[in-house]
Amino acid sequence: MYAVIQTGGKQYRVTEGQTLKVEKLDVEVGGSIDIDKVLMVTDGDKVTVGTPYAGKVKATVKSHGRDKKVTIIKFRRRKHSRKQMGHRQSYTEIEISSIAS
Repeated sequence: MYAVIQTGGKQYRVTEGQTLKVEKLDVEVGGSIDIDKVLMVTDGDKVTVGTPYAGKVKATVKSHGRDKKVTIIKFRRRKHSRKQMGHRQSYTEIEISSIAS
């Protein structure tokens, strides 16, 4: 059984017991969260597509953190121009507890 959920402007294919990193959520570590934006639920041959949503997914928050640094370098040859920047994206690590259609 798996579901397709939407959170943080992205879509994820999740199964029960799966751990994944999503955009930062304002929930404390150990707390639970209900994800209402379930676009599709599949249970064997039975496929339920939402109009607009198809069910509910419960998840628990395992940790918060920041990803690896992504470096951005802009360089213009022969112009003595160089710019270097970095970015670290915040994330929340969640574990999927249950999927209900």
